[in-house]
Amino acid sequence: MDLRYQTGFGAHFATEAVTGALPVGQNSPQHVPFGLYAEQLSGTAFTAPRHENRRSWLYRLRPSAGHGPYVLYEQPRLSSVFDGPVTPNRLRWSPIEIPAEPTDFVDGLMTLAGNGDVAAQAGMGVHLYLANASMKDRVFYDADGELLIVPQQGVLTLVTEMGRLKAGPGHIAVIPRGVRFRVEVDGPSRGYVCENYGAALRLPELGPIGSNGLANPRDFETPVAAFEDVDAPTQVIQKFQGKLWSAQWDHSPLDVVAWHGNLAPYRYDLARFNTINTVSYDHPDPSIFTVLTSPSDTPGTANVDFVIFPPRWMVAEHTFRPPWFHRNVMSEFMGLVHGAYDAKEGGFAPGGASLHNCMSDHGPDVASHRKATEAELGPHKIDNTLAFMFESRWVIAPTKFALEHRALQADYDACWDGFPKARLP
Repeated sequence: MDLRYQTGFGAHFATEAVTGALPVGQNSPQHVPFGLYAEQLSGTAFTAPRHENRRSWLYRLRPSAGHGPYVLYEQPRLSSVFDGPVTPNRLRWSPIEIPAEPTDFVDGLMTLAGNGDVAAQAGMGVHLYLANASMKDRVFYDADGELLIVPQQGVLTLVTEMGRLKAGPGHIAVIPRGVRFRVEVDGPSRGYVCENYGAALRLPELGPIGSNGLANPRDFETPVAAFEDVDAPTQVIQKFQGKLWSAQWDHSPLDVVAWHGNLAPYRYDLARFNTINTVSYDHPDPSIFTVLTSPSDTPGTANVDFVIFPPRWMVAEHTFRPPWFHRNVMSEFMGLVHGAYDAKEGGFAPGGASLHNCMSDHGPDVASHRKATEAELGPHKIDNTLAFMFESRWVIAPTKFALEHRALQADYDACWDGFPKARLP
């Protein structure tokens, strides 16, 4: 299928897969065209301020209310209970292998860490997905939060209620809370998921940068309407209050023929990020690389930020150019899509991860520090790399599963061994 997109971040879209399916002039007419059923999907409270209000009207072949009860679905690696002991220790994981046995997106999700409370709609979960099979006769949705998907290996086709989109390494995809979807893969696939329990992700304010820069709204792509008319048993799995629940429907729920509104899935090509960097001296704060943010109730202090470290030119004069040593009130989970991260010479591999919690000392390793302090400073492009960070105001607690997995690097602290003591006059 030829995938087509509408562009713009948070825009009000109107799209129909069959001409004439969208009602004109109202949302819920007495007679919806073609006998379709009108359903509103609300991503915010009815009374949320207009600039934050997110909702869409869907026009579907059958009411989505027509199903039986849900029962618990066992998937022991996915959780919203972060049950590992929380310590100030720095943690790093090697890439976890994609399983050999057939595993789809839902069964391949595994939780590494998280914070907050799904019931309070605050915080986030951090997961990996490891899949080698497409979802068959089943769909998934998340009632606990919106899903920010960061592919690291393999291309995903996300078949959603509101249309189809593709995302591979170098792209991200965001599925709003409650939107049903199926994941199709083109082979072994691995990536990261930030499950945002809090306020919906949005573009950061630009302040004195001006009206352009960072992630530009026009580069976000939302699918046009597409539907499937399948009268066959379909397993619908939802995540609700930290657990998976399953119900058997007699049809596919991906049957939305038309929709309009501003709550919809989207994708973004990270290569289009307009990177801002210093042209004089000193490495800027990494917040300058923020793609999306979920605000908390404290201005300027995010529930979660999504930050990237993409290819970029380094031209600062008489400056230590990699990220500096740091202790941070925010907590940082990092992943690597491809290439190498400029503050680590080894050990941080694509598909791996690290966790530096509130006030944990971190920074360049010995080899990176030596390389940067001895470098002859001229214009230099950091290329063929893409690292990212999920940064949160809340301490990020690992799961017991993550702490006991063989991918956890027991010797991570050793990368900071061997720094010589400064010599005073």
